[in-house]
Amino acid sequence: MLTKKKAGLIVGTLLLSLAATGCTTVSEAESPQGGDASASGSAASGAQATELGVDEAARALLPEEIREAGVLTVASDPTYPPFEYYDTDNKTLIGWDIDMGDALGQVLGLEVKHVPATFDTILPGLTSGKYDLGMSTFSVTEERRKAVDFVPYLQGGTGLAVAPGNPEQLAVEASTLCGSSIAAQKGSIQSLDILPKFSKECTKAGEPAIDMQFFPTQNDANLALTSGRVQGVIADSASLAYQGQLAGGKFELADGPDYEPELTGTALDKGSELLPAIQAATAVVLESEAYGQINSKWGLPESTEITVSDVVLN
Repeated sequence: MLTKKKAGLIVGTLLLSLAATGCTTVSEAESPQGGDASASGSAASGAQATELGVDEAARALLPEEIREAGVLTVASDPTYPPFEYYDTDNKTLIGWDIDMGDALGQVLGLEVKHVPATFDTILPGLTSGKYDLGMSTFSVTEERRKAVDFVPYLQGGTGLAVAPGNPEQLAVEASTLCGSSIAAQKGSIQSLDILPKFSKECTKAGEPAIDMQFFPTQNDANLALTSGRVQGVIADSASLAYQGQLAGGKFELADGPDYEPELTGTALDKGSELLPAIQAATAVVLESEAYGQINSKWGLPESTEITVSDVVLN
């Protein structure tokens, strides 16, 4: 069993070596997908897959039982395009997190078993041992880090989805949302932190509280917007922009900068012996061409990319 100190030293050494040289070769990925959900799902699933070779230094960090089993169980909430959602067969998981999980598996020489789960059950599933990893664009927050460990792989902020043309002139600012009905996915950082914070700012200023409505899936929140039951939805900005395209322009991302950009990443049970291997494998992917190809395939801007130095959290 690796102690955290020893594991950190091993991963640190590997990260330094990766910063100087790339470790793998990959094939070309296709360009971002657009259009309706059917066209996007079919095209994305048909895109040429990136291929990474096994990195023996990263694989050596795997716990023996995982290495012998040869399988990583990864949980994702398939209601959050372009990060994770169902292909047109309504049973195959596709998306950014799925491709990233597969890339980690290639580096570690493991089969990746992708398991659908509702967002707010994934972290408890890690602590109970049901899943090895949670890959569902989890924001890396101090509160979550008390219960689980993270390996960052992207950075991004919160955006606001609104009706076309933004008739209410809403923005990701408390002063514009007071008294409005705003939705978010249950268990997300937007439902747990951002919306309650904004609502308190409203009441403190003598304005009506935000009518906060939380839904079990992102699809449910988006449907509430397109059906007129809420006036806005807050979530990860890159995902909302993509979801608006899949919905045929029934909603759009409000203009303005992202709110509090922060790291997102893979979640593991607190103190998991898998942590050093996932850190090392993530560094390999980030230093390869595969990282940019996966981002391009799913339409993520370069501003979401991170570097190897961001992989190990203090």
